[in-house]
Amino acid sequence: MITIKGLSASVQGARLLNDVSLELEAGKILGIIGPSGNGKTTLLMCLCGLMPFENGSITVGGKTLQAAESNTRSETIWEFRKKSGIVFQHLHLFPHLTVLGNIIEAPVHVNRVPKADAERQAVALLAKLGIEQHRDKYPEELSGGEQQRVAILRALAMNPEVLLLDEPTSALDPIRSGDVRKLLKEFAASGHTVVIVSHSVRFLKGIADQLAFMGKSEMVEMNSTVELLENPRDERTREFLRYSELN
Repeated sequence: MITIKGLSASVQGARLLNDVSLELEAGKILGIIGPSGNGKTTLLMCLCGLMPFENGSITVGGKTLQAAESNTRSETIWEFRKKSGIVFQHLHLFPHLTVLGNIIEAPVHVNRVPKADAERQAVALLAKLGIEQHRDKYPEELSGGEQQRVAILRALAMNPEVLLLDEPTSALDPIRSGDVRKLLKEFAASGHTVVIVSHSVRFLKGIADQLAFMGKSEMVEMNSTVELLENPRDERTREFLRYSELN
């Protein structure tokens, strides 16, 4: 479960998030849409404890992080970070590790999972996204779409309570996007919470329980996916959807 209250964040005087609040139940998938530069990625960074914020609080999986603690190296923030996993838009795979090595690195060294068990779990995940044959390759030997799938599986291998994804299907064809959609639905159905930032409204329509629209660093509106797409309340949301790929 995620609860955000009055979240505000700035960088060098520029306000990136302004009084954002939301609540998302465990087992649900939230899609976040909106124009570029309106705070969507910043929100994910705050949610996983990688970016400090000035006001408000974030609760993830029963752990609460207050603004005053978000810019420290305290035990609180380390425990908070363990609750979530994030897939960055630029992936950040370890170039010196194979595909299998990338996926098992954190489970083995952070969660202390026996290496043999971690490898079995990793191979099963690779098969779900059709890249088990690449287990011994290095990131530079993979296509952009293959790297993207490895990054998603690396985050899933940690079994986080909350999974955060920034443009997870930008390099994937429709078939592979469908594989990712199915995997994320299974993950959420097992009781995890998923937040996806994406410009692909079509992808989110097929996976998200709820949609949120962000504009000018604010949470403009949040509703069920069907309701937001068919009956958006705010003109900014309506204008964005008019130009989306659904139209």
